[in-house]
Amino acid sequence: MPRQIRIAATQMDAAPASTDERLRRAESLVRQAAEGGAQLVVLPELFNTGYIYDEANYQKAEFLDGPTVSWLKRTAAQYRVHISGTLLLVDGDHVYNSAVLAAPDGRTWRYDKLYPWGWERAYYRDGHNITVADTDLGKLGMMICWDYAHPELWRRYAGKVDAMVVMSCPPNVPGMRLLLPDGMRQPFSDERDFFDGSDSPFGADMNEQAEWLGVPLVNSTGAGTLITAVPSPYLSLLGGLARNPQLLAILPQAPDVRLETDFYPQAKVVDHHGQLVSRVAGDGDGFVIGEVSLADQTPQPVGIQPPSRMKPLAYLYSDVLLPAFTMPDYRAGYRRRFGDQFAPPDPSTLRWMVIFVAALVVGFILGRFGSRGDSHS
Repeated sequence: MPRQIRIAATQMDAAPASTDERLRRAESLVRQAAEGGAQLVVLPELFNTGYIYDEANYQKAEFLDGPTVSWLKRTAAQYRVHISGTLLLVDGDHVYNSAVLAAPDGRTWRYDKLYPWGWERAYYRDGHNITVADTDLGKLGMMICWDYAHPELWRRYAGKVDAMVVMSCPPNVPGMRLLLPDGMRQPFSDERDFFDGSDSPFGADMNEQAEWLGVPLVNSTGAGTLITAVPSPYLSLLGGLARNPQLLAILPQAPDVRLETDFYPQAKVVDHHGQLVSRVAGDGDGFVIGEVSLADQTPQPVGIQPPSRMKPLAYLYSDVLLPAFTMPDYRAGYRRRFGDQFAPPDPSTLRWMVIFVAALVVGFILGRFGSRGDSHS
């Protein structure tokens, strides 16, 4: 017989603050959700630090026995709930964006984000494995933000999970604006380059993939406004020239340019039919509780997997060009903290460089072709 569980999707303002302050705010959400009957509370991506592209991130990576994981375990035990959230985690000689799920009895499960989005590669490297947390609530599959846009990852979870837990803090990249030193604003990108449809992919793609898997889904998010430096500013602006030639005029000012955008408001609980159960309304910190059914036996996908709504150019920039620009920053930033032996090159580096060069050529061609198409539309 199907069983019911109550899940809390949380939203936190993503502006950076001290870990102590952000853990205090997160505990307030956990306490209220637990009092409301939640059995699983899902916190956003990087809930313990906030979201920004900044040199300070290199000092915020923690070890597994650090304050954030200790807080997750202690708080799960105190409120008798399962809690998950992500942090920058030092493991050996690399740093990952790791989701940690803590159970009330002290057990923990970890998932490393497989697909750092674009500039995020400046602060952590990619993971490799999926995680199915075999909890008392059921088998929970874990993802982090941009991972959701990769259909092959959903296929890796197919037939193995009872529910999906996604932790996000997604900037509205198509809506990004450049803040110039003279106070003027200029669009940095165009949503037509990124995805099809009027709804955010966080609202559509996720729900469709959950329906295909036949399982409920919870997604947590950040909120507020992101104002941040541009990582690897000269290369980043150069990378956008094919689609936005106006960037050439501001290239000399690149180090002083800032990015501004909001976050996608998609903290929600979705049922196994892909239908919205509950969603956080408004901005700032908040949560909703949704009750969903878990099947007696782990569901198997039915029918053809829905395709991603993301366009090829979105993957080119997000998975290839921008990570290639910022990988050197990752190594340099953490070596300043941990020493020259940290973040050693691995065999994938050469492969990345080959892909990077090829992607520059493809990106230029796609950009020029797309620009011509737009001019005739």
